Amino acid sequence: MRLSVRAIQADCPLQIKRLLWFLFAGTRGGSNRIRIVLALKKQSYNMHQLANEIGIDYKSIQHHLRVLERNNLITSSGQKYAAQYFISTFLEIHLNVFEEIVTKLENNSLVKFRE
Repeated sequence: MRLSVRAIQADCPLQIKRLLWFLFAGTRGGSNRIRIVLALKKQSYNMHQLANEIGIDYKSIQHHLRVLERNNLITSSGQKYAAQYFISTFLEIHLNVFEEIVTKLENNSLVKFRE
């Protein structure tokens, strides 16, 4: 069974934590997704701007944005190349869980996501 935000009720914080841990810590691209979300917390970007801001290639950004959007963690406005991406209301509500994950990952590794 594929776990997605759409299938989770708001009153199930354990499932939300599991989803966020999986997306940000349990997969190979988790660190890039963290960097994307941290950038989008500051301001909205299109794919090209985000690729330049984070320093990873356009195709990788495209993939990670698709994963984040499919799991309702970001939203977009506009079409194709000019689409602007923002963090979703769902993620805003659960930013404390996201911040907890980032802090634990930073404390347990040499990787720092924030300056």
